[in-house]
Amino acid sequence: MTTHVAVLMGGWSSEREVSLVSGAACAKALQEAGYSVTTIDIQRDMGSLLTRLYPKPDVIFNALHGPYGEDGCIQGFLNIINIPYTHSGVMASALAMDKPMSKRLFEQVGIPCAKHDIVKRDDVLAGNVMDGPYVIKPTNEGSSVGVKVVMDGDEPPFSHDDWPYGDEVMIEQFVPGRELTVTVMGSRGALAVTEICTDHKFYDYDAKYVEGGSWHEVPANIPADIEEKAKRLAEKAHETLGCRGVSRADFRYDDEKGEIYILEINTQPGMTPTSLVPEQAAAVGISFPKLVAWMIEEARCDN
Repeated sequence: MTTHVAVLMGGWSSEREVSLVSGAACAKALQEAGYSVTTIDIQRDMGSLLTRLYPKPDVIFNALHGPYGEDGCIQGFLNIINIPYTHSGVMASALAMDKPMSKRLFEQVGIPCAKHDIVKRDDVLAGNVMDGPYVIKPTNEGSSVGVKVVMDGDEPPFSHDDWPYGDEVMIEQFVPGRELTVTVMGSRGALAVTEICTDHKFYDYDAKYVEGGSWHEVPANIPADIEEKAKRLAEKAHETLGCRGVSRADFRYDDEKGEIYILEINTQPGMTPTSLVPEQAAAVGISFPKLVAWMIEEARCDN
């Protein structure tokens, strides 16, 4: 009997459009891999979602991004109705999405993080929260939503009403150098190290998703010891938060000082055929259909 997979996509976060693209690509690849596939663009009406999930699919492919889809909320819902799902469970998803908490855990196990702090929105507007250059970011968004680099002498990075991400702001010392990312594929471990190159000021939302905004070098042209360190740190971050399935850890590499710092770990990374995770999988001989099929095989319903 053919395994029935329901792909959850869309949602209502700021990353809705990215999720729709990921979900459509994964649904196509799953069909190519031989699965029976249903796509569901979820809304806030959980009663409607329950109706669309019956009769129950065998597995959920979670292609949601951002709050509610990536932070443990939908994972808890799926635990309650007892349908196995891809990617991390409730606890790992919540920890990874909460940047201050994940950084606290990373530091405790020796994973280097840039100097950072959590401050009030009004403190950022008043200035002098950290010597520039520094980065401001929401504490629980993805895809570089809301992220800005602040240089010495810059005007406040947003107005009082132009910060829809809550009263708290993460500020982080800007690390000069290069952007690296590493996919961890469960027990297989780290796949490769990609360098993300862009002409933008940093790897912002447009650099991620607008055609020509960035380009990737895989494997990254970096010293062998830095490559191995990035892989080891990505695996350690995956293990520290209790991730399962696929995760992707992002780093800054200060090539002048030879130092590497973790930025964050993504438990629901982008999953189009040209996204970073499928690209790294292809570099080690794993096709996109084989990658998503593996994720279905690894799906579970637990915390």
